[in-house]
Amino acid sequence: MSHATGEAVRIRDMTRADLGDVMAIERASFSMPWRATTFESLLNRSDADLIAAVSDDDRLVGYAVVWTVVDQAELGNVAVQQEWRQRGVGRMLVQAALERARARSAEECFLEVRESNRSAQSLYEKCGFRSIGRRRRYYSNPTEDALVMRAKL
Repeated sequence: MSHATGEAVRIRDMTRADLGDVMAIERASFSMPWRATTFESLLNRSDADLIAAVSDDDRLVGYAVVWTVVDQAELGNVAVQQEWRQRGVGRMLVQAALERARARSAEECFLEVRESNRSAQSLYEKCGFRSIGRRRRYYSNPTEDALVMRAKL
């Protein structure tokens, strides 16, 4: 996939060395960002896949986190650096996460998304997710419902 400047993006496993860049994107993307210790903990879990999207000069431009328990996966987090949004990076990350979940024998994948985050909902729908419910007041800062979405794998 190419960026408007002609730079290509590729998917690879996230490493501890990526955490500084991950945290910068995380803080810029979410009102309630995960802590670095959360990512560190997930890097140690055998049931979790942490995926990085990197530019051709090896700059981290986005990431996704998915974990799988038995036959169900949870897409826990997806974020893309502001200047790389609307260029297909998020879709690449979601598709890579779903591929990892399938490889672990997951039959379905779930996620929560802010009700107001229409661009994320649209991305998830393009990747096969459908809204199946709502979690009232799931998010804080600001308080908002989450839509629960599921993709059959």
